[in-house]
Amino acid sequence: MNFKYIAGAVALLGAVGGVGAQETVVKIGHSGPLSGPQAFSGKDNENGVRMAIEELNAKPITVAGKKLKFELLSEDDQGDPKAGMAAAQKMIDSGVKYVIGPYNSGVAIPASRAYNDAGVLVATVASNPKVTQHGYKGLFRVNASDTQLGSRMALYAANELKLKTVAVIDDRTAFGQGLAEEFKKQARDSGMQVAGHEFTTDKAFDFSSILTKLKTRKVEAIFFGGYAPQGAPMARQMKQLGINAKLLGGDTICTVEMAKLGGDAVGDNVLCSQGGAILDKVANGPAFKARYKERFKQDADVYAAAYYDATMMFAQAMQKTSSTDPVRVGPAVANGKYAGVAGTYSFDHRGDMQQSPVTVFTFKNGQPTALSSY
Repeated sequence: MNFKYIAGAVALLGAVGGVGAQETVVKIGHSGPLSGPQAFSGKDNENGVRMAIEELNAKPITVAGKKLKFELLSEDDQGDPKAGMAAAQKMIDSGVKYVIGPYNSGVAIPASRAYNDAGVLVATVASNPKVTQHGYKGLFRVNASDTQLGSRMALYAANELKLKTVAVIDDRTAFGQGLAEEFKKQARDSGMQVAGHEFTTDKAFDFSSILTKLKTRKVEAIFFGGYAPQGAPMARQMKQLGINAKLLGGDTICTVEMAKLGGDAVGDNVLCSQGGAILDKVANGPAFKARYKERFKQDADVYAAAYYDATMMFAQAMQKTSSTDPVRVGPAVANGKYAGVAGTYSFDHRGDMQQSPVTVFTFKNGQPTALSSY
């Protein structure tokens, strides 16, 4: 279902509710890193939810004879598991039954249990395979998993870049470690030699000793399982040390922030994999990007569209079931299909997307630039 169709359906349902129909407030929670080095991603994600809510409230849905009024409750989980649990409990105590997030796998894995126990429906982009392995019926991954992101990057490196020798660095977070392991597995299956696997943290900024070690092994690429605040200085230090290898990574370095922090060290030497189709090449992508920029005075980053889609997906399921009760809405999401901006969302028995395209990007003029869907 495209956005114009949604707008028409929303307008029609609003008319059916009649003038003076009572309102039902639906709280939509958002959990993400709104402070700290990953705040640029957290705010971008939050903006996606906010824009969807504003559009839904502008043309209200009517369910069971009452107009729905959506309210955003956004919590800063700091990208930290402990803070994420506190954010989850705060939203649960506030009566939130729908959450978009968490962004980080390390937050999503423990928080998902609390949300499940409270009967909360969750749509997350957290990509570690463990996120959906508990089998929680109300948990939906609206993005590619590490298995897809890591393996597709390895396939691209082997088949398109024709690389023979690579190395891996991960930041020991649930996300970074999972992504790196999937890349390493597929790299070996594709005939590449993995000449080393080094470890750092998501707080580190000096990678010179690790990079010096890998330089001696003459690797053609280094795959980094981690986030842009570490990926950017890593790229800078690779350049300073005269390492001509490419820097590869997942979705968390497919961001404008990577280029801002990395400067002239981030160009066509950096490649990354991101879940979802190329927005410029899908039907409603350009219109979404234009509305986002008009509303927030900046370009949409990696997952704004997915967070927007997740919010709209829950709203559509409320329309379909004539209910705001997660007990009824959850099965409608699990068994249904939603055509959003960034892709079509339908889920398997684990809550993973049945089909999730992965796009490989590089950087040109400080912007992530799509190469191909893979």
